[in-house]
Amino acid sequence: MSQTDTAAAPSLQARMGTLVVIPWAGAAEDGADMPFLMAYSLGDGVQGPQSGQEAVLAAAEEIGLPVGGEVLEVANSPRTEVRVLVEGGKAVVTMPYLKATCPVPPEWEAAARDRGTVYLILASRPWPQARPGARIDEDQLRAFAADEDVLHTAAHALVPVSTIRR
Repeated sequence: MSQTDTAAAPSLQARMGTLVVIPWAGAAEDGADMPFLMAYSLGDGVQGPQSGQEAVLAAAEEIGLPVGGEVLEVANSPRTEVRVLVEGGKAVVTMPYLKATCPVPPEWEAAARDRGTVYLILASRPWPQARPGARIDEDQLRAFAADEDVLHTAAHALVPVSTIRR
């Protein structure tokens, strides 16, 4: 590939399109609530949904997030640049290609503080129906977030919770 071809190729960010984060809390195997954050693309990248999915997978590999079910404990992997700040009813996710703030319900925030970690899922499969501002009910969230194809093609990580020090 010539230098001109490389310069014309869209970036991973442009191919991924709009990345969105959605929170929910649910009972884990130990019976206590687990705070989840799922980041996903709307599939509106410059080269379409399939290229966007490939770009999310490439970004996950570049960041060091395993895809397919293995859960990375970010606390044990200091080179992985994934952070979650929880403060004042909001979660801020910061990682390469994504910095997003999303409102979280009180039960989610309490679970994050109690556990000290958040389960982050970076879905490679686009979810165009879940645009910001769209009403997503529990059944729609469950259908997407529990879909085996979504989970097996997503990156999974337990991310320590950070807070603002006072």
